[in-house]
Amino acid sequence: MRLFRTLFVGGTAVALGATVALSLAEARAALIADLHKPDVALFPQRAPEVHTGSNVPDTSTYNWAGYADTSSTTGEFTKVSGDWTVPSVTCTYEDRITSEWVGLDGFSSDTVEQDGTVSQCFQDKAVYYSWYEMYPAGTVEVGNTVAAGDGISASVSRSGANYTLTLTDSTHTANSFTETATCATSTCLDTSAEWIAERPAYSIGIVPEAQFSPVTFTSNSAVAGGQTVNISTGPSPFAITSVDATDTYDIVSTSGLTHGNFTSTWRNSY
Repeated sequence: MRLFRTLFVGGTAVALGATVALSLAEARAALIADLHKPDVALFPQRAPEVHTGSNVPDTSTYNWAGYADTSSTTGEFTKVSGDWTVPSVTCTYEDRITSEWVGLDGFSSDTVEQDGTVSQCFQDKAVYYSWYEMYPAGTVEVGNTVAAGDGISASVSRSGANYTLTLTDSTHTANSFTETATCATSTCLDTSAEWIAERPAYSIGIVPEAQFSPVTFTSNSAVAGGQTVNISTGPSPFAITSVDATDTYDIVSTSGLTHGNFTSTWRNSY
């Protein structure tokens, strides 16, 4: 799911929050269909800043929270991996979504190679599933028996132009998958690796962030320049906070790193 450094304008979308009563399966299908549509970002993110007492620059976006390692060298990253427990969500009748994932590219490029889990609130019901996204295609749903509390391990690896996207749900194994795909090295530049909690976007705009229990990303690592690194020892790490449209307050905050691990915490929905 692509990074939005500000709100964007798009075409029509399936209105999941409309008065038409959809089944949970239909709601999930509508979301996935809409996430296949192209995304348009209009403005850059904030410039990274180094705060007193921290050696990791931070930045903010309107839909990503977590960490990214970056490099100016094309092909620098060949793998990213991380673990998390699927957070529980507190639902109302308003459609709200949160997604946790790891991936390559997207922070400083227009391509994405990612896999993770989604927690969606639809008409006061929680819907969970696993997914992957491989440029130039959109999001692909895989398993629909994911539940809050499931243990997830995910990775994206690359060898030349060949990608392997793997997710393991150790609690409900039917949601696990391994997918392979290709992307030319001149197109997918592999200049970043990410560990992200995201509020996705329909073609008409970014959805409200679901109210989720704090989610901790552990066992986070990447392979950069042939060397395995954690987030803090990567080429150029950034902490990312998700903020509201006015840049006034946090939507999702990001903790500092402890042995390369961190926690994303819900603060607000808009």
